[in-house]
Amino acid sequence: MRNGLFLILAVFVFSACEKDISVNLPVQESQLVVEGKFESGRYPEVVLTRSLNFFSKMTPATLLNAFVHKALVTVSDGSKVMTLYEQAVDSGNTKFFIYKPDSRFPGDNFTGKPAGTYTLRIQADNKTYESVTTIPSRGMKLDSVWWNLVVLENDSAMGRLWVRITDSPEFGNYGRYFTRRNKGPFLPGLTSVIDDQLVNGTTFEIPVDAGVNKNEKLDLTTYAFFNQGDTVTMKFCNIDKATWDFWRTLDFAYNSNGNPFSSPTKILGNIPGALGYWGGYAVTYKTIIISK
Repeated sequence: MRNGLFLILAVFVFSACEKDISVNLPVQESQLVVEGKFESGRYPEVVLTRSLNFFSKMTPATLLNAFVHKALVTVSDGSKVMTLYEQAVDSGNTKFFIYKPDSRFPGDNFTGKPAGTYTLRIQADNKTYESVTTIPSRGMKLDSVWWNLVVLENDSAMGRLWVRITDSPEFGNYGRYFTRRNKGPFLPGLTSVIDDQLVNGTTFEIPVDAGVNKNEKLDLTTYAFFNQGDTVTMKFCNIDKATWDFWRTLDFAYNSNGNPFSSPTKILGNIPGALGYWGGYAVTYKTIIISK
């Protein structure tokens, strides 16, 4: 009886959805969107764009025009201030702009270090934005990486990646991972973050999906695995809670996109007055070969 009632309600709901509904959505003011990262041993990188209307037509020209130019961007470690300069990057069919330190003035630049606290300051469109991140000095340690063979329904075989991680005794550690296949880019997993709420202070083993390009359509039967012969690099990062919150909510929003039963998700950024995040990463790499 309960299942029958649910079916009736479902039919009613979806039949109601077939009616034409006119909704006047207010036009939202464009906001600054920040994607900033500072990895251990590397220089910071910041991409600045403006938010687009929900119904904007996505074209290369639209995306190109979204970049914010001539902003004043600085990063401070508490004692020194480093200026980031806008640089154009041509990646084949697309061109984008990124703020990075100028290599002509290496004496003014510094790389990220564990236990460092870094303040990002942005002046753009007559407004000032600030955010603080840390590169954790402790957290989860990537002990080892291995793989096992998985036979798929079509009798083909692919490699499944596994990792062993040891969490430090202190509660409140957060991580994010990426994988690289051969000489390709590092890509995050569909669910790319982890915390130690259930594994605090333990050593644990978990399977890891291959990182994905979220701009491409996925083959749901094979996307998580690697091909035999692939050289796979695991990039594991310890991050602070604000960075974890941003990627946790963004991953959830992406994975529930198109699901009519999912709850609306608020993306938790850490830049007051703007969208996006400024995040620090303590990075570890391990490489293996999925042998044939």
